[in-house]
Amino acid sequence: MSILSRFLPKRKPVEIKNNIPKEKTNIKKTFGIYCSKHHGSSDKLCPKCTALLATVMTKMNRCPYGITKPICDRCDRAAICFGAKQAQEFLSIMNSTQKRMFLRHPIMAVKHKLASMGVDYAKYQQAKKIDDKVKEKEKAAKERAKDRKEKK
Repeated sequence: MSILSRFLPKRKPVEIKNNIPKEKTNIKKTFGIYCSKHHGSSDKLCPKCTALLATVMTKMNRCPYGITKPICDRCDRAAICFGAKQAQEFLSIMNSTQKRMFLRHPIMAVKHKLASMGVDYAKYQQAKKIDDKVKEKEKAAKERAKDRKEKK
């Protein structure tokens, strides 16, 4: 412990934020924009979109990741949570409405995009770490094989 450490601020533990309410509002607004564009409804959602939105909301409440969940449209388990057909519909709605969200709700869309980029980066880092471990194991195996040949 140095002398200056007494005067420096102490590190705070990382806060785990509950992003589920924000994501629910994002999804509701996205569904509203999608339904008004594709189905012609003005204020309320059509029955098909309402049913899919209700399914998405109940599945979000039951997410196995809890409050640390990633964004649904970047999650690996979307097909498992929603089922293949509903996951495909949900992802198509989220992808097709992305440009309109930038026009109607620009701040929310930018925040959502940044969060999705964070999820993509975390997945990239995780895959890189796994690849590095595999390469190290292969290298160690080659070295062991080389040592065995030299001993013979």
